[in-house]
Amino acid sequence: MAAGSESLSIRSWDLLLVLAVLGLVWAAEGRRLHFVNLVYRHGDRSPIHTFKTDPYKPKDWPQGFGQLTQVGMRQQYELGQFLRERYKDFLNSSYDRQEIYIRSTDIDRTLMSAEADLAGLYPPHGQQVFLTNLNWQPIPVHTVPTTDDRLLLYPLKNCPRFEQLQNETKNCWEYKKTMQDNQDFLKTLAKNTGTPFANMSLFTVWMIYDVLFCEQVHNFTLPSWATPEQMEHMRQLKEFGSRSEFGLYQAKEKSRLQGGVLLKQILENVTRSVNETNSTPHLKMIMYSAHDTTIIALQMALGIYSLAPTYAACHIFELYQETNGSYTMEMYYRNESNSKPYLLTLPSCTEKCPLHKFIEIAAEMIPKNWAKECELHRSTIQIELLLGLVVGCCLLLVLIVFCVKLQCQDKDETLGYQKLASHCEESEKMPSV
Repeated sequence: MAAGSESLSIRSWDLLLVLAVLGLVWAAEGRRLHFVNLVYRHGDRSPIHTFKTDPYKPKDWPQGFGQLTQVGMRQQYELGQFLRERYKDFLNSSYDRQEIYIRSTDIDRTLMSAEADLAGLYPPHGQQVFLTNLNWQPIPVHTVPTTDDRLLLYPLKNCPRFEQLQNETKNCWEYKKTMQDNQDFLKTLAKNTGTPFANMSLFTVWMIYDVLFCEQVHNFTLPSWATPEQMEHMRQLKEFGSRSEFGLYQAKEKSRLQGGVLLKQILENVTRSVNETNSTPHLKMIMYSAHDTTIIALQMALGIYSLAPTYAACHIFELYQETNGSYTMEMYYRNESNSKPYLLTLPSCTEKCPLHKFIEIAAEMIPKNWAKECELHRSTIQIELLLGLVVGCCLLLVLIVFCVKLQCQDKDETLGYQKLASHCEESEKMPSV
């Protein structure tokens, strides 16, 4: 009887262990990935600009300036393979147009990056193979003209208030001190590159550094003055330029006018996926193929920016549905090829941030009416209008005085002639004495 009881006890323990394991499995299956929105930078490219003393010209690059290189193609293809492995249990193994939507800026290197990425993500299978020995299939990439892009091409144009903030940034203490502290370096850089010192700015530094960086990556011989120390100095100024463009001064307002626009769209994509019913096709992933400035502006708005994105850097938003039916948001960032993404945490929230809290925290960085917020402040408009009226009135007064003076002068000359003529005539009529 004791042996039987012991056997029963063991079987009960085994049953409890099995139930416990099953419970963990059910809990793990209960939390599931619901939607993904990611933004990535294009792959390696040739320089966009040049400087006067640069010996290399567009002809020295296979497709000229600003174009995706074969290195960049491989980087994006590898990113696509990484996404295939990461989401193999989430996305269909073969391309399904109802699952994924891809948008790119209307620029060669981002369009080509999207295509290379999709080649790694969706190699054709079965009926999708349309040509033997071709491990590729066409997948649509959507875009709009650069002049109409109000989502992915940063900094967003036609925003007077942002331009005003940019000018005001140059007058803030940190910006002025940085430029002053680097006067000698900028003068030397201007001389070495054949750039007039009057034209030297943080954008010029970025342009020069970008040219040299691209040439260095592709084993071009750099000029002797471009030492590792000089390159690092330029890189640091370039980083400062990125921070000053989207932050440094009035960072919150800048974010509302820039990265907050993209953040707003991503959160709309997320909430739309939550509200979709089972009867409608479920879009699982949205991909944005863009630029380093796109990611910088977005991460500035999120309050998590650290360093400029490398080629093929990828910022990932993952929406999960928890076992209790609620939704949480996780963010990951892959800033190096062949490396695992690391978890990012939204300030004032947890790693698994409840969706409602994520939206609540992000709200202050999202414009309610972008076009209206881009207008110059009314007080500024009134001051400029008042100054314009004063200047206009002064010019009008000067013009009136000038006209009156001219008219009086003409009248005096006319009257003078008449008086002289009258006097002579009267003299002729008088009899001689």
